[in-house]
Amino acid sequence: MAEQPNHSDVVLSVRGLGKKYGPITVLTDVGFDVRRGEVLALLGENGAGKSTVSAIIAGLVRPTAGTMTWMGKPHAPLSPADALSAGVGLIHQEMRLLPDLSIAENVFVGRLPTRQGRIDRASINRRAEEQLRRLGLDVAPTTLVRDLKVAAQQQVEIAKALTLNARLLIFDEPTAALGGEETDLLFRRIEQLKAEGVSFIYISHRLDEIARIADRIAVLRDGQLVATHETAQIPVKVLVEEMVGRPLDRMFPTLDEAPGEVLLEVENISSPDGTFKDVSFSVRQGEVLGIAGIVGAGRTELVRAIAGADPISSGVVKIQGKPIGLHHPSDALDEGIVLVPEDRKGQGLILPQTIAENIAQTNYEQIAPSGWINPRNVNHFARSAISRFGIKGQAEQRVSQLSGGNQQKVVIAKCISRNPRVVILDEPTRGIDVGARAAIYDVVADLARRGMAVIVVSSDLDEVLGLAHRVMVLSRGINRGILERRDANRLAVMELATT
Repeated sequence: MAEQPNHSDVVLSVRGLGKKYGPITVLTDVGFDVRRGEVLALLGENGAGKSTVSAIIAGLVRPTAGTMTWMGKPHAPLSPADALSAGVGLIHQEMRLLPDLSIAENVFVGRLPTRQGRIDRASINRRAEEQLRRLGLDVAPTTLVRDLKVAAQQQVEIAKALTLNARLLIFDEPTAALGGEETDLLFRRIEQLKAEGVSFIYISHRLDEIARIADRIAVLRDGQLVATHETAQIPVKVLVEEMVGRPLDRMFPTLDEAPGEVLLEVENISSPDGTFKDVSFSVRQGEVLGIAGIVGAGRTELVRAIAGADPISSGVVKIQGKPIGLHHPSDALDEGIVLVPEDRKGQGLILPQTIAENIAQTNYEQIAPSGWINPRNVNHFARSAISRFGIKGQAEQRVSQLSGGNQQKVVIAKCISRNPRVVILDEPTRGIDVGARAAIYDVVADLARRGMAVIVVSSDLDEVLGLAHRVMVLSRGINRGILERRDANRLAVMELATT
């Protein structure tokens, strides 16, 4: 489905774009235009073809059909360097930074300026710092990337692109790890660049962002362009139905309103570095507790400590009234506490391994109680989890070949197959499309119905409000209050979060 050019300021024209990998077709006859100084939102579920289109435009992938023009000339980049030299830059959804290099070195890697035959570190540090300040990241440019949190690493990726002086920037989920303030700063920068004639292709699953930042919208489904809109002020319900190809009557499942006895108690726990201080709360059987707060509030650090991944300097964690010692993640696992981490690829999965191998990792006590691992038993166990959690993939398939939503389901399946008592999900739908989000939300509700105590940490406030029986709000590492479902709304949460 090709969009016909109707604007004299077209900078990128895509016509009849197609891509096959052997017998598998991932793109069919995709066509659209990008105009000078605009943001074109490219929407679709995971696997719809958005990343493939972006990769073709940016020179990472060669198409099997179709043509492109850039600034009126044929555009067929053979590599990312070709695209960059033409003025097209891509920020990947998955960060590709070098952890043992500094922020400045990452920003200018491959194009480090020199002076008298040596790297001009003063120059790269100064120029990197300028971009970091524009993005509101108050960190020294000499800081090693490995010492940054996920949100800060994402901002480094964005800073890297902004130094390229590209005329078309493709943003693939650039705000997935950013909070509201950081997102606002990025959007202001985009508006500045738009005024200078820079164009954007903007991919995001946060549909509220699209209405704020985009000028037009193109929707992909199953590798085909199914809709275009000349304005971004389109009802979310319309966009979601175009993306998934079916009516989506509801996003969040109905919660049971009668949680049981207190299962998890946290009493006055603090971290050694003061990231969180004297935090207390409880979670009942069958309850979903949401944890909200702006980036830097200490949410991830808090749940990692409860899961035994980070130390606790003071305070007590109890399971059914019994204090437990948490010195290692295995201690938490032994007590029935599991954590689905925010970085599924870096902390939750081994990408080259199969779905079966990943699911089996923490479940060998069930799969091979005698100590002898039978591949048949591993695959049988995995197929059961694949069916239960609706994973679109085969047991023998590598996890790296799955969409983000299905990868997240594998992490959840791996953890839940242990039959835990407490389940903690940190940013469970980050970078996942709306269709897959609804499936994850159903999983969360099902865990609560099975009597587990569920904790959900999310930067998406609508997600927290839609899923939780109660919402605890953190600000600067302090519990500012716990809101009952009937009292929890955006205003009430943000008032506490900004205290």
